[in-house]
Amino acid sequence: MSDPVPITRSLDSMMKSLRGTDRIQVGGVFGKWDVAVGDQIAAHVRPIKLDQGALLVEADTATWATQVKFLSDTIIVRLREEAGVLVDRIDVRVASKRRR
Repeated sequence: MSDPVPITRSLDSMMKSLRGTDRIQVGGVFGKWDVAVGDQIAAHVRPIKLDQGALLVEADTATWATQVKFLSDTIIVRLREEAGVLVDRIDVRVASKRRR
């Protein structure tokens, strides 16, 4: 029988095997989103999924989706600075009326 393994190490291993992204990266995006993007953007855009450097976000309107596309380079830098998260690209979708 092997020595006990910390649960955090087990979770990191499981997350990497499922998505290629560890829980610190995922937690950083979701936990620091408001700080990284600011209250105004955070009120209209939310992170949905981080998968191997691709961050999927959902905007409540097409106008906000367009704004995020223009600001994606800045948001990527802010996520790295504020959350220590490495994002290669941001994919944007508009929320359907059922999700709003």
